[in-house]
Amino acid sequence: MYAFVMRPESLPRSYQDFILKTGPVAELAYKAVRDNCRGGAVDVASLSSYLSDKKGSSYIKLEEYPSIIPCSIIHPARSCLDQNASAASGTFRKTFPLYFSLTFVPFVVLHLNKFLENPSRTFWNAIKGAVRSTSFLSAFVVIFQAVICIHRKVATKDHKLLYWLAGGIAGLSVLSEKKARRGELGLYVLPRAADSLWYILVNRHLLPDVKDAEVPLFCLCMGGIMYYLEHEPDTMAPFLRGLIRRFLASRISSPSPPFNSNPSYSYLQSLDAVDKPKLQATQEKTTSPEKYNLESFPGL
Repeated sequence: MYAFVMRPESLPRSYQDFILKTGPVAELAYKAVRDNCRGGAVDVASLSSYLSDKKGSSYIKLEEYPSIIPCSIIHPARSCLDQNASAASGTFRKTFPLYFSLTFVPFVVLHLNKFLENPSRTFWNAIKGAVRSTSFLSAFVVIFQAVICIHRKVATKDHKLLYWLAGGIAGLSVLSEKKARRGELGLYVLPRAADSLWYILVNRHLLPDVKDAEVPLFCLCMGGIMYYLEHEPDTMAPFLRGLIRRFLASRISSPSPPFNSNPSYSYLQSLDAVDKPKLQATQEKTTSPEKYNLESFPGL
């Protein structure tokens, strides 16, 4: 979230669009916050035009160099409580169809037989998974927005690290997800965060700009994925493991079926099973120690 607010150019445009569409704050408000934290001038004309289009927004005195961007600009015409409630319902409504399709469609494609046997159960499980994931994302948006609003109630100056802290606190909403799902979400956002951090460090000349560095990085990551698929498949997500095995089967990840014995082989095995007890009984008789009676020896 720090990269989205302060360094949006370090994130892919699709990532930015997704956050803007699911979030309750306009891009112009984020730009004003970014300019203010960097000590630059705020675009008063654009903000005035933006606020004039909002119905119910009260008059706000705009400055080029404010100490902090108030909540009345971040969410005009609404109180902080109304804004958070609207953000929760709006995020849930926008993202539920997306998460439902991400839950339902892969299961049907990868487990078609189970779906045909009991489609109602599959549909119900998909709804539960989508509600859980959508609730997580809604909680994330609300917590992030609430931290920013609370900061503006108690502080008079903004700081860019606030958005790093707000993103970290909002990340606690992942506890509402299943334990296995938390790891998947972490692995989903980790590459984007690492890529953004790399961009920022290179831009600040703290790291060298290596040309085509993503190629060896991709090879390294794919090598790690295939290694864990073959030797430690339990460490991978079931969906990813099943997807790779469906399109890329191997002898280790998909072991060959056991030897299919013919009738002659089965008959020989049954004879061997019958002969083994007889052989063991004979060996016991021959190897068992002979019992001697002292009266059988003359003179004793």
